Amino acid sequence: MSEPVPHMTPEQFRQHGHEVVDWIADYWSRLESFPVRSRVSPGDVRAALPPSAPEQGEPFSAVLADLDRVVLPGVTHWQHPGFLAYFPANTSGPSVLGDLLSAGLGVQGMSWVTSPAATELEQHVLDWLADLLGLPAAYRSTGTGGGVVQDSSSGANLVALLAALHRASGGGTVRHGVRPEEYTVYVSSETHSSMEKAARIAGLGTDAVRVVEVDGDLAMRPQALRARVERDVARGFRPVLVCATVGTTSTTAVDPLAELGPICRDHGVWLHVDAAYAGVAAVAPELRALQAGVEWADSYTTDAHKWLLTGFDATLFWVADRAALTGALAILPEYLRNAATDAGAVVDYRDWQVELGRRFRALKLWAVLRWYGAEGLRAHVRSGVALAQELAAWADADDRFDVVTPHPLSLVCLQPRWPADVDSDVATMTLLERLNDGGEVYLTHTGVRGRVVLRVAIGAPTTTRAHVERAWALLCEGHDWLAADFAEQAAERARAEAERKAEAEREAEAGRRAAEARRQAAEAERRAAEQQAAEAEREPVTPPVTG
Repeated sequence: MSEPVPHMTPEQFRQHGHEVVDWIADYWSRLESFPVRSRVSPGDVRAALPPSAPEQGEPFSAVLADLDRVVLPGVTHWQHPGFLAYFPANTSGPSVLGDLLSAGLGVQGMSWVTSPAATELEQHVLDWLADLLGLPAAYRSTGTGGGVVQDSSSGANLVALLAALHRASGGGTVRHGVRPEEYTVYVSSETHSSMEKAARIAGLGTDAVRVVEVDGDLAMRPQALRARVERDVARGFRPVLVCATVGTTSTTAVDPLAELGPICRDHGVWLHVDAAYAGVAAVAPELRALQAGVEWADSYTTDAHKWLLTGFDATLFWVADRAALTGALAILPEYLRNAATDAGAVVDYRDWQVELGRRFRALKLWAVLRWYGAEGLRAHVRSGVALAQELAAWADADDRFDVVTPHPLSLVCLQPRWPADVDSDVATMTLLERLNDGGEVYLTHTGVRGRVVLRVAIGAPTTTRAHVERAWALLCEGHDWLAADFAEQAAERARAEAERKAEAEREAEAGRRAAEARRQAAEAERRAAEQQAAEAEREPVTPPVTG
C-alpha cells in the first residue's frame, strides 16, 4: 500500500496563506531598508541551496525562513521607491490578490469550454481597456477584431508578424512556410530588439529586417520609410509589416503614426504599434496625442505590467482583424473539439497566441480596474509624468547635466557634463555604478547619438517627490565628487608634468654645464698642447757629439 500524499489541507492553507500575506505586507513595509539592486555575486544564491531536493517534506515555515535567508539577498527590488531603472514593473495589492485568486482557481483557459468565465471576462476587460485608452472601435470584441492578454510585448510582436505574414500570403505561410527572400519587415534603429527576434523566429531571418532612419527626436522618418518600401517593391520584395513605436525603450521616442499609416495603406503593409511602455499612459486623455493616428494600426500592444499597477505578465494586445491572427495560429486536434467551438459561437484564446495553455490573467486586471477605477489609474500615470517633468526642469536649470531627448512621459535621459579632457562615457558609467552601488537608487543607461546617457524611469507606486529629490541630490553629489576627483587628477597630472619639465630642464642644464666643462677642459688641453709646442720650437738644437 502506498504512503499517503501530504497534501496541504484547506485549514493548513488558510493558516499559511495568512502567513504569506503577512510576509508580503511586511516586505512592502520595509522595502526602503533594502539596497535597490541585489549585491550578491554570481553563484551566491545557488551556494546557499542544498545540492539535492529534500527527501522528506518540510513545514512551510521553513520556506518562509529561507525567503529571508536565501531569496531576498538575491532580489533586485523592482517595487522599491528608488527603482528608477529600465521601465517600471508595477504590481499592487489588488493585482497580487487577483493573481492569488487565479492561482487558487487553477483553471486552464485555452478554450472557451475549459472555463467560459476566463474567456468572457478577458474579452470584457480588454474592451473596457480599449475604451479607457481611446483605441479604435475595430479593436472591440464586438467588431472585426478584439483584444487578448499576452505574456509580453515580445510575444505580441511575434504574433502580429505571423498574422501579417498570413494576410500577405493569403494563408500560404500556414501551408508552405515563409520564403525569407520574399518578405521584408521595417523597424527603426530605436525599435525594440524583440521585433528582430520575431523575424528570426518566424523564419524570415535578420536579412529581411530593414532599419529605417530616424529624425533628430529619434522617431522614424516617414519619407525614409516610403523610400525603403518603394525600393524593395521595385527589387521584387514584398513588404509585410512596419513596426512603429510609441515610447521607445531607449528614450521614449514616438514614431509619427498619422504619417506612417497612409504609407502602409498604400502598399498593403501591416502596421503594428509597439506601445509597450507608453500605451497605458493614454488613460489620461491629455496624453493621447502621443499616439495620434493609431486608427491606422492593424495591431497594437501595451503592457499593463509596466505602468498600470498590474503584476507581470499582463500584455494587452489588440487586432483590427482577428481573422488574420487566428488564421495564422489556429489548429484544432480532435481532442480539443467541442460543440461551442464547432458552432463558431465563441472565442478560443488558444488561437490568439503561440502557446496552447493560458492562465486566468484577466482576474488581476479586473481586480486592478475595480479597485483603482479609471480615476485612480489616471492619477498614478499623471503622478509619474509630473515627477519626471520636475526632474527634467531641475536638470535644465543645472550646468552639470543636459536633458538630451524629449520627455513627454515619465522617463528622463540625462547626460552629465564633464571636462573636455575626460572620457565622458567612462565618467558617466562611473557615476552610474557609484549611484547603483550606494543602494538608495537604481538607474540604467542607454546610448544617444553615440554617447552614453543616464535613464531615470519614474513610475513605481511607492515613489514620491521626496524620492525623486533624493535621486537628483545623489546625481549632483556623485557628479561633484567625480568632478572634484577629475580636477584633482588633472592638477596632479599638471604637477607631475611641471615636475617632469623641471627635471628635464635641470637635466638639460646639467648637461649644458657638463658640456661646457668638457669644452673648457678640451680648450685648456688644446692651449697646453699649443704652449708645449711653442716652447719646443724656442729651445736651441744641440749638435750631436763626434769623436
